[in-house]
Amino acid sequence: MTSAAERPLLFLDVDGPLIPFGSPAGAAAPVEWAGPRPFIWVDDEINAVDRQWAEAAHPGPYLLHRVDPAEGLTDADFAVLAVTARSFGG
Repeated sequence: MTSAAERPLLFLDVDGPLIPFGSPAGAAAPVEWAGPRPFIWVDDEINAVDRQWAEAAHPGPYLLHRVDPAEGLTDADFAVLAVTARSFGG
């Protein structure tokens, strides 16, 4: 069994993935990172800068998953997140 300290974290943006509202208005600034714990970041504003930051700043496994803000989270998104979480040990 995976301990709580080893389980992947989930960063979930609300306005877009959970509350569909239309087209994205810009990119969110990435946050500073505290260790190698796996994480999944679900957002409607993930861009190349966010991907570059994650690659450079995070030594552990991660997934940056962009959700279409006009649709919100779909069954296909949940399937990707579930497979990824299991592959990270969660």
